[in-house]
Formats: sequence, C-alpha cells, structure tokens
Amino acid sequence: MRRALVLAGAESQVVSLWNTNDASTRELMRAFYGELARGTGRAEALRRAKLQMLRQPRFAHPYYWAAFIPAGAWTPLDPHILKHPEHSP
Repeated sequence: MRRALVLAGAESQVVSLWNTNDASTRELMRAFYGELARGTGRAEALRRAKLQMLRQPRFAHPYYWAAFIPAGAWTPLDPHILKHPEHSP
C-alpha cells in the first residue's frame, strides 16, 4: 500500500505496523492533525501526538499508539493544504 501511495504522489504517510484500537487511533489522528495544523513538521507532529497518548491513562500502553510510524517527508505541510475550500478567499 505504501508503494502505491508513493507512486500516486504522496510525499509522506503514517503507516501502522499492526491492527490497533479504533478509539485510540481516532484520538491519535486528531492530535496528529492538530499538530500539523499548527505548523509542526510531520514526524514531530506524530511524536507529539504519541506523547499525548502516553499521558492518557486509558491509552498509555504502547499497543494503542506505537504501531504508527512516519514514512517519507518529515517537514511541515504547506499551510494551504490544510485549508478547507469553503474557507479560501
């Protein structure tokens, strides 16, 4: 799957090494995209999201967050990528 995404032009991906819990994945991705929206680099955004998970007793065990790894570009996203079309001038 990762190869197909790269061939399709995706600069980076967050990939999972094993099946994970839906609720914890939702929390992790919300934190991850929140960091991206603040301009944090992609790899650092994932690291910060994982640290947030680690601080939550419900999701502190690595099973809930350690499966996710960054691949590809690690730099911040272009700020225009995260803007919704309805919010553009």
